[in-house]
Amino acid sequence: MTQLSDEDKIEAIAEHMKAIIELLGEDPAREGLRKTPVRAAKALWHVTQGYRTDPDALLKQALFEHEGSQMVVVKDIEFYSMCEHHILPFFGKVSIGYIPDGRIVGLSKLARIVNVYAQRLQVQERFTAQIAEKVSEIIGAKGVIVICSGEHLCMKMRGVEKQNSATQTVHYLGEFESPALRAEFMEALRY
Repeated sequence: MTQLSDEDKIEAIAEHMKAIIELLGEDPAREGLRKTPVRAAKALWHVTQGYRTDPDALLKQALFEHEGSQMVVVKDIEFYSMCEHHILPFFGKVSIGYIPDGRIVGLSKLARIVNVYAQRLQVQERFTAQIAEKVSEIIGAKGVIVICSGEHLCMKMRGVEKQNSATQTVHYLGEFESPALRAEFMEALRY
């Protein structure tokens, strides 16, 4: 079987988008919609680039030996993702904490790992866990905690239509099993 190039895949997605526009009752040849199938295909390709990024390689690029640091916290990393149930956006902020065990990771790599998992069709619960588990696995941290707060357009613009709703998920591993350590992390987020 021939492997399709990225351009071929985008072109195929655009053809499907054109068919969807027609099925919705619109004319894809109308002036405002002529380029929409290609624009939508490129946008969908962009917001799902996490499928084409290796999270292991990304984190391993910036691992450094370091003795010390009781806790490292990077907070309020914004993200944009797509709900796998409705293909509608959800977005918000992620905060990551970890206890080093002889190694630390470049701080920007934590923001990048958030992007890798956000840029896939997702549910927030899995997204939060994937970040925590990958950081733990690659850094070899004594403990990792991830908290995610997200707003879901599938709840705001369809279905239940609750405009002020937000969802918070937490996933923790290792030493963060301790309620006292989780409380210390939550306190660090206040600053």
